[in-house]
Amino acid sequence: MDSKSDAALGLPLVAEDGFGLAEAAIEQQVLALFDSTAPALLRYVASFGLKADDTEDVVQDVFLSLFYHLRWGRPRTNLRGWLFKVAHNLALRQRRRRLGERAGDDVRVDDRVDPAPDPEVRMALTERARRVRSVFRALPERDRQCLFLRAEGLRYRDIARTLGISLGSVAKSLARAMTRFVNAERG
Repeated sequence: MDSKSDAALGLPLVAEDGFGLAEAAIEQQVLALFDSTAPALLRYVASFGLKADDTEDVVQDVFLSLFYHLRWGRPRTNLRGWLFKVAHNLALRQRRRRLGERAGDDVRVDDRVDPAPDPEVRMALTERARRVRSVFRALPERDRQCLFLRAEGLRYRDIARTLGISLGSVAKSLARAMTRFVNAERG
């Protein structure tokens, strides 16, 4: 058990019966993790191109899985990384399910116009955003996932666990992605 994370959340380590956390304490921990992690998980799951309703459903399923994970007495170390790993797997499953339902439909990226008053500035920003989107779309899926998880604040080690790859692969993916973005800025 990770007593540091329990102590930080102010939760008892053992229930009165001595057999683990009481359900109320587990619910409190799940709610505390939901409050601190749900926005980042929503952004991560949305990056898979799911609709808003599907994204929310996936995140709810992640926290339901967490409740059962804790209730069954499974490991409590690095729950934030565990949440992203489960979210990753459930989002992939949901995306596969949705793509099977609507074969051929492309998910559109929301193209919003910057309300800057100067048309030249607007055009330059629009062009830059187009280049960034095209570079992002051209990245291999693993590079995009590594980049997104790093932007959410996960450490390289957590990214490696979440995606099931080595630390070296994470470092290479992030370096490759950043190099492509830097080259797009120059060009």
